[in-house]
Amino acid sequence: MGLADWLEPKAAALESRGLTRRLRPRAAGEDLIDLAGNDYLGLATDPRVVEATVAAVRTWGAGSTASRLVTGTTALHAELEQALASYVGQEAGLVFSSGYLANLGVVTALGGPGTLLVSDEHVHASIVDATRLSRSRVEVVPHNDVDAVTKALAERNEPHALVLTESVFSVLGDAAPLTELAAVALAQDAVLLVDEAHGIGVTGNGHGSVAAAGLAGAEHVIVTMTLSKALGSQGGAVLGPAVLREHLVNRARSFIFDTGLAPAACAAALAALDVLRQEPDRPEAIHTTAARLAAAAGVKAAAGAVVSIPMAGPREAVAAAERCLAQGVAVGTFRPPSVPDGISRLRLTARAGLSPAQLDHACAVIEGVVAG
Repeated sequence: MGLADWLEPKAAALESRGLTRRLRPRAAGEDLIDLAGNDYLGLATDPRVVEATVAAVRTWGAGSTASRLVTGTTALHAELEQALASYVGQEAGLVFSSGYLANLGVVTALGGPGTLLVSDEHVHASIVDATRLSRSRVEVVPHNDVDAVTKALAERNEPHALVLTESVFSVLGDAAPLTELAAVALAQDAVLLVDEAHGIGVTGNGHGSVAAAGLAGAEHVIVTMTLSKALGSQGGAVLGPAVLREHLVNRARSFIFDTGLAPAACAAALAALDVLRQEPDRPEAIHTTAARLAAAAGVKAAAGAVVSIPMAGPREAVAAAERCLAQGVAVGTFRPPSVPDGISRLRLTARAGLSPAQLDHACAVIEGVVAG
């Protein structure tokens, strides 16, 4: 059997269910209102961020040249790790080449036969994949169910346990009960890992949901994050106690065996952090925009930037997104298997920096498309 004979039936099965995904290359300067990308604060094109990126390329070159443990760690990497840890109130940080690799690295480095992983059923695919590679026993618990987490921890035989959640969930856009989860983890001698991909730069006046909950710097709380959303760059990080950083340097395979993040991306993230410090009101614009979009769609206001609109099915979601695009508004779609509850959705990402006219137009388009 040839490769085409093997793969074509799989492609046909996806197409028949309306689940085929296709790449749409975008051109520079597209005249669209972007409610699909994750540049929440509009910093990816901010002149200060762009200029810092260009300067880093001129100084360091296009790439980091090697893994972090060889020659891939530059002064910019060290500066960024310190700046990120300081901004979110953690002791230390370690930068990875993506948020996906950060989650993969920390979960697998802490996992193993002696560690129970208690994972919310709505966590990101990177955490799901990390649990599968961890060699740990995994308990997947119902979404935001603190009692189920407590039960799983109390009944475990393993000496160590890691509770896995997101601060703001990427599909429903709702928030995790971090205060309660942290209390349960502490009482049960477990560690809480919070993926702040949709929290940093958005919640807690930009400092994230862990900081907003008063958990910054807690010894039993770990933060993971991406640099590719609110910070407008690329890469990821794990933030927590210094002892964790040292463990990851020696045990996280997605750190040890991966080429380091490009210095230019480090410079971009550093510049974005500077903008956030100088303009601390920026995150509030995200919530204002998200509330307007949610009202236009007739759904509950989001905890962060993601506004999730349930659709009848995957084909209906794609068709609705295409109708939005035809009217100058780019929106995303969620379809199985990306949605943990199997419900296809339109996914709108609120952005700071939209003009009043742009926001009015986007709301009118969304309201019309949702109404059918």
